[in-house]
Amino acid sequence: MGGNNLKEFLDRKKAVLDDKGAAELQHKKGKLTARERLAYLLDKDSFVELDGFAEHSSKDLEKKKSGDGVIIGYGKIGKKPVYVYAQDFSFMGGSMGEMHNMKIAHAMELALKTGCPIIGLLDSGGARIQEGVSALDSGGKIFQLNTIASGIIPQISAIMGPCAGIAVYSPALTDFILMVKKTSYMFITGPDVIKTVTGESIDFESLGGAASHSQKSGVSHFMADDEKECLDMIKALLSYLPSNNLENPPYHLADSPARETKKLLDIVPEDPKKVYDMKEAINEIFDKRSFFEVQADYAENAVIGFARLNGNSVGIVANQPKVLAGCLDINSSGKIARFVRFCDCFNIPLINFVDVTGYLPGTEQEHSGIIRHGAKILFAYSEATVPKISLVLRKAYGGAYIALVSKDMGFDKVLAWPGAEIAVMGAEQAVSIVSRDEIAKNPKAKAGLIEQYREKYLNPYVPARLGKIDMIIEPKETRIALIKCLEMIMAKRDKRPAKKHANIPL
Repeated sequence: MGGNNLKEFLDRKKAVLDDKGAAELQHKKGKLTARERLAYLLDKDSFVELDGFAEHSSKDLEKKKSGDGVIIGYGKIGKKPVYVYAQDFSFMGGSMGEMHNMKIAHAMELALKTGCPIIGLLDSGGARIQEGVSALDSGGKIFQLNTIASGIIPQISAIMGPCAGIAVYSPALTDFILMVKKTSYMFITGPDVIKTVTGESIDFESLGGAASHSQKSGVSHFMADDEKECLDMIKALLSYLPSNNLENPPYHLADSPARETKKLLDIVPEDPKKVYDMKEAINEIFDKRSFFEVQADYAENAVIGFARLNGNSVGIVANQPKVLAGCLDINSSGKIARFVRFCDCFNIPLINFVDVTGYLPGTEQEHSGIIRHGAKILFAYSEATVPKISLVLRKAYGGAYIALVSKDMGFDKVLAWPGAEIAVMGAEQAVSIVSRDEIAKNPKAKAGLIEQYREKYLNPYVPARLGKIDMIIEPKETRIALIKCLEMIMAKRDKRPAKKHANIPL
């Protein structure tokens, strides 16, 4: 290679890697540059950049920069190969032009071919207006690849700045979205457009900030205090996941597999009307410090997340008695169903912790479509072929019992504590219906009738006699029993009829 050629190459490479302008812009906002984010996220010296010299070819734009506002390539996280892309806000606001979009699509195609997770670090104002329909159409390529990759490789999106217009749809099609407090925003139309069209005044944070999407819309799955915490969350999340749908989840050495869970008797009150924090019970049962909650701030009446049981990755779905008495409602139904389907895609066993009175009653829920949304849970569990274990801690009534416990729905193992109540409804409601005439004649008889009903029907031995419960266990035996159940069904085979795809009630 001639000296001039080499010098030109080195000069061009230096220009590609030059981060000074980006650093000045980003650091003032309390943000990292695209390259700093990649350096922090990936294992040291593992990143390999691709398409670094790509530039837009628009005749209407004089401004050019190698890379065209996005860095793509591959590297490793915890020694696991991944493909990544990071938008560079310092070049035209990270706007998505044709070449920019094609680079992202290239990274996604390679991730699909090699069976590696794809991680996007987004920091973009949206479509590049100056490139017109070319910018829009190439965005469609990204969305199509998101859809094709769904269920084949994990897709993770971290919103590291603005994410507006067409830029929001790719994250929405991925498996998990992470946001950073005060510095990341997602919206279809910004505050200025909303003000013009509707007259409503709203700021960026209230419209599409991390708190709004983590607590109200449910769009975001994780909310971080700063960018480094956000990137650490991605590392933690990947530690529970396989690289693709043909692999099993990773195994980690466990702590004291046979330890008893005696503290559960202190955590969970025997009285089914008293509240407690289900997360405390989860932390007591699973491997120490392994519970990684998903959507912690949204639909808090349901708890979902990943944990390890004797070193094995599992997905947890649980009712939260201290919020809405753990009832299932519209928001929690979507939250649970989506998580169940993700776990099923990637061979992650599911364990339910059930303490539920049913679906939330009320006119607002009915008119907003609780029937349709509630059916998502039924669909997701019926469709899932991964190992499924359900434990009833205190109560499981009505349709919520069917959704979260029923063996006829396909649950492989159903366990219950000795005080568990499994029935169509609670004793008071049942007696008020069944013994209405008797109570009308003698109101004082109601208390005795309730007690009779509870003794006759509300115990786990009735469903156990009918083969609806596999095991009745002491609370202190919970961890050991779950480990043994999981060991026996980890290699289960469950086939479904061939079809193009199912039609979940969206």
